[in-house]
Amino acid sequence: MDFIEELQWRGMIHSIMPGTEEQLKKEMTSAYVGIDPTADSLHIGHLVSVMMLKHFQRAGHKPIALIGGATGMIGDPSGKSAERNLLDEAALRHNQDCIKNQLRKFLDFDSNALNAAELVNNYDWMKDYSFLNFIRDIGKHITVNYMMAKDSVKKRLSNESNVGMSFTEFSYQLLQGFDFLHLYQEKNCKLQMGGSDQWGNITTGTELIRRKTGGEAFALVCPLITKADGGKFGKTESGNVWLDRRYTSPYKFYQFWLNVSDADAEKYIKIFTAIDKAEIDALVAEHNNAPGLRPLQKRLAKEVTVMVHSEEDYNAAVEASSILFGNATSEALKKLDEETLLAVFDGVPQFTVSKDLFKSGVKAIELLTETAAVFPSKGEMRKLVQAGGVSINKEKLENQDEVLDESKLLNNKYLLVQKGKKNYYLLTVE
Repeated sequence: MDFIEELQWRGMIHSIMPGTEEQLKKEMTSAYVGIDPTADSLHIGHLVSVMMLKHFQRAGHKPIALIGGATGMIGDPSGKSAERNLLDEAALRHNQDCIKNQLRKFLDFDSNALNAAELVNNYDWMKDYSFLNFIRDIGKHITVNYMMAKDSVKKRLSNESNVGMSFTEFSYQLLQGFDFLHLYQEKNCKLQMGGSDQWGNITTGTELIRRKTGGEAFALVCPLITKADGGKFGKTESGNVWLDRRYTSPYKFYQFWLNVSDADAEKYIKIFTAIDKAEIDALVAEHNNAPGLRPLQKRLAKEVTVMVHSEEDYNAAVEASSILFGNATSEALKKLDEETLLAVFDGVPQFTVSKDLFKSGVKAIELLTETAAVFPSKGEMRKLVQAGGVSINKEKLENQDEVLDESKLLNNKYLLVQKGKKNYYLLTVE
């Protein structure tokens, strides 16, 4: 597989330094991507760089994931309007371990292959490096004029809020350049990859390597991912879409991909999956013939959910989706864990009722009119029950006077009421 060719048809190259393609054709090459360790999970914004490393390894080259333990203590000015919170070493180490576990799903770290992936942390070579050594060995090779010319610096200095830029942040590109130099010297790493906002920092590294060693290093960056409507990719109303299920459930993760627009689905399936060109072209043609069936979104959601979580989580997410949008059975509903149940019915009207009612048993008609106002009147409820339009936990309610007790509760805590085809109500019993 030709790495550059692969990235080009996938729309994953924004800028590439001359000579990069020749270097990759000449020999197995090591390349690294920097990952910010300010959380103990990656989010889908990181996935573009991770997929670049995945394709790099598939093409026979060696990927290195660099956890920015030292640089994470400072904060990168690129695209930011303010400095970041700084982390202590214990938090950084915890985050590093969590991130490596997530990366194992994409990269082979454990085989004996020559191109097995590696994880490094720049804190390991920065922590004992003195400031005097740094400004003598590194600082003297890069001029202030060169650093000031970078877009990331210019934007912060011309920021209308007049916040300016601290020396800490200004020095960031030197630190990132030093990382590249270190990996070039210690691991023969000749390529750094990242998002297009990193071009300035990466080329500072290639310049530092040239001035300090006379060697040649390369840069390749991908476009920043956007949404067709101009919104920010990977953000929802509740924040980032995380890879860790503690922060984004597999159901919500699956739904994020399933609900992208047609234009975005065609773009994302190239970037976030390893499906080959012929199969993607066939999927696009199928989608154009019947866009209402959403084959692109369905395949995208499947591939990414299985890759990040598991086949089992994907199947559970599909089944959970059918509960809200299809004709799922009460058995499917009872299999949902509490987290998924709440995720599926997030946004439907909810009521909280006392558990005492269920200990002795409560008539459905009293519960759903007097205790929880699912129906405005008993008369209206009777009519809909007689017409077969009321279900409790996906089972049709045959008699409005049926007594509901604790045995009816989902997860010993919830009751799902369906009024007509599309109106759901969730009762939380406490």
